[in-house]
Amino acid sequence: MDWTRGHTIGRGSTAAVSVAMSRCSGEIFAVKSTELSRSEFLQKEQKILSTLNSPYIVGYKGYDVTRENNKDMFNLMMEYMPDGTLTNQIREQGTRTGNEQMIRYYTKQIVQGLDYLHSKGILHRDIKGHNILLCETGAKIADFGCARSIDQVKWNGGTPMFMAPEVARGEEQGFAADIWALGCTIIEMATGASPWTDSTNPASLLYHIAFSGQKPEIPGFLSSQARDFVSKCLRRDPKQRWSAKQLFKHPFFEESNSYDKINEEFITSSPTSILDQGIWSSAEESETVDDSRQTISSMDSPLQRLRELEMQSGKPDWLQLEITV
Repeated sequence: MDWTRGHTIGRGSTAAVSVAMSRCSGEIFAVKSTELSRSEFLQKEQKILSTLNSPYIVGYKGYDVTRENNKDMFNLMMEYMPDGTLTNQIREQGTRTGNEQMIRYYTKQIVQGLDYLHSKGILHRDIKGHNILLCETGAKIADFGCARSIDQVKWNGGTPMFMAPEVARGEEQGFAADIWALGCTIIEMATGASPWTDSTNPASLLYHIAFSGQKPEIPGFLSSQARDFVSKCLRRDPKQRWSAKQLFKHPFFEESNSYDKINEEFITSSPTSILDQGIWSSAEESETVDDSRQTISSMDSPLQRLRELEMQSGKPDWLQLEITV
């Protein structure tokens, strides 16, 4: 594809995302780029994304290698999502985020995306509001930097606030971990805040998630059906959590057919303002899990690993921080 790179709209530790335009068709898309010599994880993301085709997954456009400023660059081309991240949407709406129709609308699309991924044997490993992108048709799952085939997962990773208990303990990470993260994301949509709000550092948070026996608090203002749906996601035993296929049949979605087109007031309308916010910044975040920006090394016990993390960490941004367990 013959294309022109625009301005940068997101940047991570090893890759940057830019707006791009096809010289032939004028199509606008997003390009995630890094130096070819450092592109191992981006190439893994490209391989996974190239196998996916769903209206609930951010679209794959292709890849190429270019020569820019005397450097060879690996470029992953993706669908451009003009309405930003779900987290940005939540923050902009403020106290209006408790609207259950909006929550139901987006949740149904995320569940359909997860059902598709899991049917393909793909574990996302980092479901959260930052990794759900929005457009006029609703929500799509994005950022596959952490994703792996279920038979290729060699270590656990994700964002602590959305991490399942078994993942925090360093046990096997399966599809059920994505379902726990979905439950946490619904709490984020409902409250406008992280699912755990009383933790002061990564070590205490992970220890609490792993061993306390507690679950994030489900907002009491949600309907009984919504609370039951979230409770099915947040069962501490991963074997007891509902699958995406089961969740799709939950009564919580029965009223969704009457709300096929989300009200325009819930969707931002200015692509320019979205670009100023850096809507693709979340696309960089997951790759830093494998890039060891914030890594817990293999030690003798989960507690030791958590203490090591505490020594490495300053004041965390709970929605952004990602680690490998």
